[in-house]
Amino acid sequence: MNKRRMKSASDRRAQKLRASAAAGDDTEIIALDIPAGPLSPEMEAYFAKCQEKLGFVPNVLKAYTFDMAKLSAFVALYNDLMLAPSGLSKLEREMIAVAVSAHNRCYYCLVAHGASVRALSEDPVLGELLVMNYRAARLSRRERAMLDFAVKLAAEPSLVEEPDREALRHAGFSDRDIWDIAAVASFFSMSNRMAFATDMRPNSVYHAQSR
Repeated sequence: MNKRRMKSASDRRAQKLRASAAAGDDTEIIALDIPAGPLSPEMEAYFAKCQEKLGFVPNVLKAYTFDMAKLSAFVALYNDLMLAPSGLSKLEREMIAVAVSAHNRCYYCLVAHGASVRALSEDPVLGELLVMNYRAARLSRRERAMLDFAVKLAAEPSLVEEPDREALRHAGFSDRDIWDIAAVASFFSMSNRMAFATDMRPNSVYHAQSR
């Protein structure tokens, strides 16, 4: 019996190691050999705040530590788009992040922002549906219009026309809201591409959050 338990525990450890090796999360954050520089006092305080509120510093922030100007600009733009007052709720903005990242198949953003959707919605199934195919989710008219526009902007930006904007107005969005939808979708289109270019890996803690 003891031998069977030992073998079972050993198998579980081996499985965990295989999973960790397959993803490579938390071991090499990016595939580029760019040494991190010293944090500015502002970014030191911001990292400490992340550690206090989240329990960890997101790997995307660590990836930018080679250049304080780029890190500060990324943090400022992200916080403005995702956290500042808007006609879009925080959940809606995270839904856009996931739908765009799903279209682009971005591993980092799907893991990180899928966790945010699960947490904000308190609905793990919604988070999984958006990661896999938002069209399969039972969304409100407003949410569906928002995600259709965001994904079209990510996939075929030259085909976005006035009827697409008008569909958002009919779903209850103001013109300022349309700007915010476009800004969030555009930001994640850029972030997805940087994640692909650098093989950016998400913090492994995201995987188990809010499930």
